[in-house]
Amino acid sequence: MSTSNDAWPAALTIAGSDSGGGAGIQADLKTFAALGAFGTSAITAVTAQNTREVRDAFHLAPGLVAEQIRAVMDDIAPRAAKTGMLANRQIIAAVVETLDAYPDLHVVVDPVAFTSTGYPLLEADAMGILQNELVPRARLITPNLREAAALSGVAIEGDDDMRRSAEIMLERGARAVLVKGGHRTDSADDLFTDGTTERWLRAEHIDTYHTHGTGCSLSAAIAAGIARGLALDAAITQGKAFVYAGLKHGYAVGGGRSPINHFHAHQPQIERMYS
Repeated sequence: MSTSNDAWPAALTIAGSDSGGGAGIQADLKTFAALGAFGTSAITAVTAQNTREVRDAFHLAPGLVAEQIRAVMDDIAPRAAKTGMLANRQIIAAVVETLDAYPDLHVVVDPVAFTSTGYPLLEADAMGILQNELVPRARLITPNLREAAALSGVAIEGDDDMRRSAEIMLERGARAVLVKGGHRTDSADDLFTDGTTERWLRAEHIDTYHTHGTGCSLSAAIAAGIARGLALDAAITQGKAFVYAGLKHGYAVGGGRSPINHFHAHQPQIERMYS
């Protein structure tokens, strides 16, 4: 069996395809590349979307999703993986069963349920299996406020609500939780806890339309850091800084919510290439 090398370690994304290039598989692969991880993928769904809307989605067969994971793991052997859009309970079950064959794989679960415009990316009856079967398998889960509320049953308005929501998710089987506060208007503070350690990642709220794929990119950045050998705490710090800079240096794509700038660190070199 071949494995990824130390100079360019591999990471795996298990998620949906975004035809607009701003979120999902496309955002994850850009993030992996920007942070020095070789990107591999298992596509769960194909969506027709742009910066304005999701127009349609087609869910792949669970067996094909599982076979993509096995094909990557049995040859390239990524050190870390992240999940995004998993679409339905059948795909989640196939992903869980397949990941169980690779117990050393570090998995970051982004429990994607809706787009920022409200389009459902997870069928209503799938939240239970995600919570009961996949979340306990993950090294970290990264819900936004809406997802944290759905997983915990806590209406979240401030820091205390974020903390209580995280505590409930830990009680229900999560090993570690990063509750993302980016949808708050007073701050962009995130809360990390594993039941022993609590840490706030403080950041100012950035007023921008360049936010498409923010959650995808954060979980991918954390997975990339783990793949490169960072401890979880350091990987989270790197991921937060990466997304924050991507938001600050975003640029307009399309007529809706454009994506973050995944290659902000490389912008000066790119500009020199074409000047």
